[in-house]
Amino acid sequence: MARGAKWMRTECKDRLSAKFTPRQLCRTGMGSRVICRDRQLIYEEAPQAYKSIDSVVDCLADAGLITPVACLRPVLTLKTSGEKSA
Repeated sequence: MARGAKWMRTECKDRLSAKFTPRQLCRTGMGSRVICRDRQLIYEEAPQAYKSIDSVVDCLADAGLITPVACLRPVLTLKTSGEKSA
C-alpha cells in the first residue's frame, strides 16, 4: 500500500461509497474541483482514501529527509487512469 494510502485500491469504493456520492467527491474539503469520469477511480483517489498529508510530512521532516518550505492548496485535480482513448 504505497502512495500514502489508508487502504488497498480495491477497498476504497466499498468503504467510501456509503458515505460519499461521486458528485460529493468532485469538491475537496479545501474547495478545489476534481474532474474524473471514472466512478471507480474517483473513490480510489478520494482524499479520504489517503493518510493525512500533515502526518506524512511531519514523519519525513522528523526523519531529516525533508525540510518543508511551503504549503500549497490545489485548485483543480484531473484524475485519469492514464489510458489513452481511441
